Amino acid sequence: MIPKIDPSAFECVLYDVADHVATITLNRPERRNALNRLAYDEVEAAFRTVSRDPEVRCVIVTGADPAFCSGEDVKEMMTGEAHEGSIQRLTQVRPEPTPAAVAALECDRPVIAAVNGAAVGWGMELSLFADIRIASEKAKFGEIFIKRGLITDVGGLWRLPAIVGQAQAAELLFTGEIIDAEVARGIGLVSRVVPHDALMAEAGALAARIACNAPLALRYMKEGLRRTSYGELRDIGSWVSSTLGTLFQTEDHREGVQSFLEKRAPEFKGR
Repeated sequence: MIPKIDPSAFECVLYDVADHVATITLNRPERRNALNRLAYDEVEAAFRTVSRDPEVRCVIVTGADPAFCSGEDVKEMMTGEAHEGSIQRLTQVRPEPTPAAVAALECDRPVIAAVNGAAVGWGMELSLFADIRIASEKAKFGEIFIKRGLITDVGGLWRLPAIVGQAQAAELLFTGEIIDAEVARGIGLVSRVVPHDALMAEAGALAARIACNAPLALRYMKEGLRRTSYGELRDIGSWVSSTLGTLFQTEDHREGVQSFLEKRAPEFKGR
């Protein structure tokens, strides 16, 4: 766990609390809210802040337009020193799951994802960590890890099958295809699709209806859903991290990254 960070010092995330609802907004719109190392740390810190605040009863997570989160910042996170640091962490004997994922999944308050645009790669993972997803008509979803020669984080393997079913999850994971908001609603990935300009009002109204209920009962209700729907996190998270540590060192992963940067189709070799 990273040290406590004052949310007022965040650079990549906006954090606000009003009427018992915390709103976490990814705020790198010039990069379509792609996550660099600092953004990951601040997402983790934001969810840890929620868990320490008895006044917060519900959470909304969203992105600054035009995107929810376009995944990892490929230039920063999949090349150079940051990439080497990730490999070193992931190839430990029993690596920890992604810290930001653990913080989001261990948050004991109900979480609503207000998906206002592209939620792909780790952006889709972040939406899956929420208990409820509301989508703008502009939302898109994609588990694009396979296109980079990688596997998904714990959201795709641990949460997605429980949300949409094994076959639908397999199709999304194996193809890496991107779906729009209406398709997402059709398979049960999101609970509703609303006009873009109404998204935050809809999410806020739902959060208010949740937050007016008994705070302790809400937290235990969420824990009960987690236990009955998803099981335990740490074992699958450790396996995911270890597997990524292997895949990050493959030629196919390097080709997946290079083809993305060069805006061309990848040519995978199976090594």
